[in-house]
Amino acid sequence: MALAGLLRAVPCGPGPLWTRLALRTYAKKVVPKAKGKGGSKEELKGPEICKDAALLTTHSMGTNIYKESPEVALKPDSEYPEWLFQVDLGPPKKLEDLDPDTISYWRFLRRVNTKRQYRLRKVQPF
Repeated sequence: MALAGLLRAVPCGPGPLWTRLALRTYAKKVVPKAKGKGGSKEELKGPEICKDAALLTTHSMGTNIYKESPEVALKPDSEYPEWLFQVDLGPPKKLEDLDPDTISYWRFLRRVNTKRQYRLRKVQPF
């Protein structure tokens, strides 16, 4: 049905149908023009690295999104929530280490099986 409506919407004219339909294509990549012959490309510079020990221990470097404002100062530990200090920052746990009676075990098992299925689909021919 949708094809019939599409064919009615296309104006009749000479040539095959596919020449009258609009084809979608990707936009062309913009290639910067070199200034003169043998122009050198400007290299991008990364952010400046702070090596001041006093500033590194009192401020959070690189978290400020504004260019002209100062870096964010660190607050005392009592100002932060308690759960922040209980976050596990170690290596991820293995399936054998988790208890099968917990929801985290089953979520992890599902994630492992999903990744396994994706890998198997890549290998299988059509």
